[in-house]
Amino acid sequence: MTMQSQTRTPAYTTTELLSVMCARAMSDGQIIFAGVGVPLLGATVAQQMHAPSLTILFEGGIIGPFIRPGRLPSSTNEMRTAEKANMLLSPTDVLALLQRGYVDIGFIGGAQIDQFANVNSSYIGPYSAPKTRLPGTGGGNDIASLSDTIIIMPHTRQRFVEKVDFITSPGYCDGGTSRRDSGLIAGGVKSVITNLCTFECNAPENALTVTALNPGVTRQDVLDNMGFRPVFSDDLKENAPPTDEELGILRRLDPDKIYIGK
Repeated sequence: MTMQSQTRTPAYTTTELLSVMCARAMSDGQIIFAGVGVPLLGATVAQQMHAPSLTILFEGGIIGPFIRPGRLPSSTNEMRTAEKANMLLSPTDVLALLQRGYVDIGFIGGAQIDQFANVNSSYIGPYSAPKTRLPGTGGGNDIASLSDTIIIMPHTRQRFVEKVDFITSPGYCDGGTSRRDSGLIAGGVKSVITNLCTFECNAPENALTVTALNPGVTRQDVLDNMGFRPVFSDDLKENAPPTDEELGILRRLDPDKIYIGK
């Protein structure tokens, strides 16, 4: 009997994939600055899988929140983030922890990212007449300027541009040593996680380099969804797909699939 090939639907959603990749980037004992959505989902998976001593900080002033399954917060400022938390501080005090160097990894996203990992979440188009106004920095600039940063971004040509319209959160500025030369002596972009691949920014150029492809993704898939041509690592790897255990934790956290999607 001849078997006909069939196109298989992935056993996980894009949000689940991003959350798992995010979780794998965290280590036990770290202090992370996370927002709601993918970073929070990833952090909770990490806590239950391999990093039980991971500490989560929220911009709203929460340290060490307890995330109840089925009650994921929709904002860093709503009170579900404070349930059984270790401490409740002011936003200023939490941001001061960044300034003092206590945060190991901060997570941000945005509307645009360029070849040197600068992120725009302010506006699209020229400054004098923007086409679209965006939410702005929030704590994104503080995180990107003061801590090692992981950027989580949907992978589209409109988002991955050669030069962002505005630098809301700095990556490596113009590449090379320009970040440090501008006065940003701490932190830097640790990695960029997308639904297609993982990037890193390595010296001396400090430009986006594809270091791993997600399951089923080709180099051409990455190139087709970028506004510039990235470097591919000589040691290009493939990320392992989410495991049943990782997906099970996510689905118990969000049984109605409000955040993880269907």
